Amino acid sequence: MKRKYAFVGASGRGLSMYARPLYNDFKDVADLVGIYDPNPIRAKIVSEECGDIPIFDDFDNMIEKSRPDAVIITTVDSYHHEYIIKSLEADCDAIVEKPLTIDAKKCNEIIEAKQRSNKDIIVTFNVRYMPYFAKLKEILKGGVIGEILNVDFEWILDQSHGADYFRRWHRYLNKSGGLLIHKASHHFDILNWLIEQDPVKVYGLGDLKFYGPTRDERGERCFTCEYKDSCEFYFDIEENEFIRRFYFEAEKEDDYFRDRCVFSEEIDIYDTMSVNVAYSKGAQLTYSLVAYSPYEGWRASFTGTKGRLEASSYSSGQASDSDTNTFKVIKSPSETITYEVSKVRGGHGGGDERLRNMIFREGVEDPLGQMADLKAGIMSSIIGIAANESIETGEPVKMADIIPVDELDNI
Repeated sequence: MKRKYAFVGASGRGLSMYARPLYNDFKDVADLVGIYDPNPIRAKIVSEECGDIPIFDDFDNMIEKSRPDAVIITTVDSYHHEYIIKSLEADCDAIVEKPLTIDAKKCNEIIEAKQRSNKDIIVTFNVRYMPYFAKLKEILKGGVIGEILNVDFEWILDQSHGADYFRRWHRYLNKSGGLLIHKASHHFDILNWLIEQDPVKVYGLGDLKFYGPTRDERGERCFTCEYKDSCEFYFDIEENEFIRRFYFEAEKEDDYFRDRCVFSEEIDIYDTMSVNVAYSKGAQLTYSLVAYSPYEGWRASFTGTKGRLEASSYSSGQASDSDTNTFKVIKSPSETITYEVSKVRGGHGGGDERLRNMIFREGVEDPLGQMADLKAGIMSSIIGIAANESIETGEPVKMADIIPVDELDNI
C-alpha cells in the first residue's frame, strides 16, 4: 500500500534527497501529495520536477486537503520544531532533516509533543549509512578494542564547502544554531551511535577567527561586490543553472540572497570550535571542527581496554584520490589489523540511497540500528546546544539540566 508524503520546505536538499528520488524511484510505494514553502518560485520548481506536486500557500491547508501519512521537513533549522509538532498533532509521522532542532526550549517542546502522540519522528542521519561508517560500527560492536574509554574526532571543512555556510542563512545563530548544531549534529550522532553511550556533560570553546569582519574589502553580496575580481571567495550565483533558477530568480519573493559576503559583520556563528564530552559509561570525547582548511575530511581514534582503532577519510586534497578507505586496529605494539572499504558513489558516499530505502521501503533489515529515532536526534543536537551554552557562559553544561534525560527512553 502506498504512503502519502507532503513536504514543508522547498529546499535544494529537500528536492535532491527526497522529492526527486521519491518521484523517480519510489512510485510503487509513495505518492507525493503536497508541498508548502513561503517562496512560490522554489515551490513551483520542486513541483514541476516531481510530477506537478500540488502546491499550497499554507501548511495547515496542505495537511487538511492532502491528508498525508507523513510530512518531510526540510526547512531552515529554526523551524523544524514547529512543523514536527504540527505534523504530530495532525496525526502524521514526521521525517526531519538533521539537526532535530537548535536550542533546548525547542527540544523540550518536541519531547512534550511526542509524549502526547503515537506517531513517529525520524531524523535522517545519512552518515550512519555510509559503508565506511557501517563497517566501523560492525567492528566496534564486535568488541575488537573492548570497552571504549576515549575518542578523538577532528572534522575539517575546506574553503569551498566551509565558506558556503557563511554565505547562506546558516551564518545566523538563531536560524542554524551554528555549525556545532547544523553540521556537527552529524558527527555527534555518528559518535553516539558508534560507542553506544549517551552524552552527560559538555564543555565547549568557539570563536569566529577566519570569516566575519576580518578584512576591509567586503560587500553585502558577491553579485554586487566591487571586489569580485580579486576576492578568492567570490561566488557567481548565475554560473550554475539550478542555483540561478532556484535562488537568484526567487530573491524577489523573500529577499533571501544565496551569495552574501563571507566577511560580513552580520555573521554570528563560529568557524573554529572544540568540544569535550563526558559519556554515560565513562568514555571521554575530544572533538574539533574548523571551516577554513586547505582540504576536507576527518580523522578519528577510539581507544579501549583491548586496543585502539584509527580511521580517516578525505573528500578533497591529495588524500581524497584513493578508491578505498582504510582503518586499522592496533591490538599491541606488534599486532595491527588493517581493514579496507571501497568508496561508493552517490550522495554522502552512498549513504543517501541506503537511508531512503530504509525509510521508504518496508522490510529492510537493520542489524546495525542505522535508523535514527527521536532520542538519537535529541542526543546529537543537545551536544551542540550544550556546547553553545558553554561557549557563552564559560561553564560546563550537564544534559540533565536542560532536557529530561530520564524520560528519553520512553518517548
